[in-house]
Amino acid sequence: MTSALTATIDLDAIAHNVDVLRTTAGADVLAVVKADAYGHGALPVARAALAAGATELGVAHITEALALRQAGIDAHVTSWLHGARADFDSAIAHDIDIAVSSSRQLAAVIDAARRRSETATVTVKVDTGLNRSGVAAEDWSDVAEMLAKARADGAVEVRAIMCHLARGDEPDHPLNSLQADRLDEAAADLRRLGAGPEVMHIANSPAALTRPDLARDLVRPGIALYGRTPIPELGDFGLVPAMTLEADIVLIKELAAGDGVSYNHTWIAPSDTRIGVVSAGYADGVPRLLSGVIAVRVNGRTFRGVGRICMDQLVIDLGADGGGVREGDRAELFGTGRDGGPTAKDWADAIGTIDYEIVTGIGRRAERVYVGGGRAGAGHG
Repeated sequence: MTSALTATIDLDAIAHNVDVLRTTAGADVLAVVKADAYGHGALPVARAALAAGATELGVAHITEALALRQAGIDAHVTSWLHGARADFDSAIAHDIDIAVSSSRQLAAVIDAARRRSETATVTVKVDTGLNRSGVAAEDWSDVAEMLAKARADGAVEVRAIMCHLARGDEPDHPLNSLQADRLDEAAADLRRLGAGPEVMHIANSPAALTRPDLARDLVRPGIALYGRTPIPELGDFGLVPAMTLEADIVLIKELAAGDGVSYNHTWIAPSDTRIGVVSAGYADGVPRLLSGVIAVRVNGRTFRGVGRICMDQLVIDLGADGGGVREGDRAELFGTGRDGGPTAKDWADAIGTIDYEIVTGIGRRAERVYVGGGRAGAGHG
């Protein structure tokens, strides 16, 4: 560890969470490692998840899938979000499962496959109610026929069919079952046309943990893989948070009563005190909205942030006696919460967002340090 700011990733926690998801859902796990594994490091997490029993990986962009292939990952990888200039040729060349959401995308994949004289592996993503990406209901018949013809011609192999739940974090909402029914119907259409599919997946993290009836062949967890509960009001489901964010106390100084701290002096010391400067700021993913709200843990004690959070640093009030804190001590910004320390959910709750946004927002200046899983060491994932 060489950095003043570190995100420690516990690969044993990743493995534990894979086991929780497999056991609870009663299905194989497609581990979602998009967005650099939600900020945890795609390659180390992918390896740990596969070693723990996940059977497949999922990403948003083809570039993410190619990076896994280039690093030696040979497991099945599905990519499901494609711009107009998506590199389908490279995806086919590297045996990446291309999830298509429209007839235009499917036509482009077919063209690439024919140009290469290869068969493309495809998943069809169906919009069953989220009204985001996915084949729209009014286009489904045309896409299904295109898939069947392309399969008959040898241009594509229809490996899977998928959708994304709109209200998975509301387990009893009737839309969840309705979306599953719609996907079942779409799969039946493909089978009637002789176009597969081989497997089906619906369940995201909340559904994997609460609706095993929606599991089908695979579950497709994202945030739960990283130990963050997708339905906080129902508890943690036995998941273990994998990331702990820590930063150095780089400076301690005396502050007199009446002195202000940081930009615009939004906090004025009510009495003589000491302050600590922490080497993390909004460029590192510490939201500026946490100014005056954030609390950090140092040597087992909690200290409140004061003044504006800056691009590279924030300030904590150590009290008149300095709280026993010295320069070079480590401040835990968030972690598992097991010892009463702050969590990513605490940050999210304080600023009205979700912890998904918090962990994915931790910047690259935070050195990723990997522990557990037989892969202790440091790196940048």
